[in-house]
Amino acid sequence: MMSDRVKQILGWYESDNPGSLANLRRMLGTGTLADTGKMVILPVDQGFEHGPARSFAPNPPAYNPHYHFELALEAGCNAYAAPLGFIEAGARTFAGELPLILKLNNHELLHDERNPMPAITASVEHALRLGCAAIGFTVYPGSALNNGMYEQFQALSEEAKAAGLAVVIWSYPRGENLSKEGETAIDVCAYAAQIACQLGAHVVKIKFPSAHLEQEAARKVYEKEKVAIAQPAERIRHIVQSAFDGRRIVIFSGGAMKGEAGLFEEVKAIRDGGGFGSIIGRNAFQRPRKDAVAMLKKIMNIYAGKE
Repeated sequence: MMSDRVKQILGWYESDNPGSLANLRRMLGTGTLADTGKMVILPVDQGFEHGPARSFAPNPPAYNPHYHFELALEAGCNAYAAPLGFIEAGARTFAGELPLILKLNNHELLHDERNPMPAITASVEHALRLGCAAIGFTVYPGSALNNGMYEQFQALSEEAKAAGLAVVIWSYPRGENLSKEGETAIDVCAYAAQIACQLGAHVVKIKFPSAHLEQEAARKVYEKEKVAIAQPAERIRHIVQSAFDGRRIVIFSGGAMKGEAGLFEEVKAIRDGGGFGSIIGRNAFQRPRKDAVAMLKKIMNIYAGKE
């Protein structure tokens, strides 16, 4: 039976058809955190985005596409996200085992431009054929090419929703007018969350924000209105507030490989700030499988209020 919390969350999506809501329900109703309103998703697009050695050499079994399906299942993740090749490589073996999110665009680093523009690498038709619950799409707010990304997303999102799929946006600020520190600045991340929601995403993936303020005009408002951003949980709360006052699912990336203690502190801040969960890639699959499963289960326990 669906929990009251999940009913509440689904009720926020007032324009969606039963198919999209059913697939969002699948994601919220799968794994260790089923029916809690929280999510932990395993994303493995890094082979395309960063290259195979940088992604998988720290834990060689991760070169095998099946490894990631198995890791997500063993750990009790809500869903698994990947580009077309990895999803196709395990779609039959793991059909129906857990919700899948097909990344429809990807960006490689062999040409590392300051204004990135990902390529469309898969389609809504692929997602339907492979039994996916959702499509995933990256936008780069701040890129000089962002209008093209927004227009591509609008067309694909409309098609996906009409077909009954859920829609997930990776909203990652990047561009020639942003400093490296600005890519995780609280004002910029809050803006990126708002943009993703305005574009129509069901689920928004955001980087964990710092207390840095990038935009001078925004700094004046934050200081005048005394917006609380000093503590990590306060910054998470502000991001959630920026996502339609908490009426859209916002999950936070784990980022590059880091020590468990730091990762767990971030997860506690996400929980305490009202975030909906984490999307943990490199911090999971770059560890030995036993360690990764234990780490993911601890993260889930934190979100469940058990730690």
